[in-house]
Amino acid sequence: MSKLLSNLLITGLFAFAVNTNAAELKIGIVQIDKILQEAPQTSESGKKLEKEFSPRTQELERLQKQIKDIETSLDKDALTMSEVDRKNKERDSANLKIDFQRKQRELREDVNLRKNEELGSLQDRINKAVTAVSEAEGYDLVVYGGVAYANKKIDITEKVLKSLGKK
Repeated sequence: MSKLLSNLLITGLFAFAVNTNAAELKIGIVQIDKILQEAPQTSESGKKLEKEFSPRTQELERLQKQIKDIETSLDKDALTMSEVDRKNKERDSANLKIDFQRKQRELREDVNLRKNEELGSLQDRINKAVTAVSEAEGYDLVVYGGVAYANKKIDITEKVLKSLGKK
């Protein structure tokens, strides 16, 4: 429904432009997927998140190794260890697995929340850059992607990337 509405809006704008004086209307497009891939803020955001969650990731790796060590010990010494020791190690392993899965789930949820926060911040910066370029160059209409065809001369993606700081 939203796509239909945006297509109708664009068609209406083009019809309006043809009726008023098409030569006066300056239109541009922005390839948002290209900006998200090439903007320097994207890689900065990824590094920031990696650094932020590195200690928790290392903790998960430590827990996983601990579980593996207990299971290896169980497999290796199962025949020689007492029933009580075997049950204790199995219980320890099961508790560590539960703890590992809980921490893994919490980490995944926190990473997703932070990614969404970073993406929202990046989208705000992109919108400001698009607005700045559009106003500076006198564009009447700028469309984000979703266009079946657009001539390269109306594509302002590189100008927006430059505004975001891409070298």
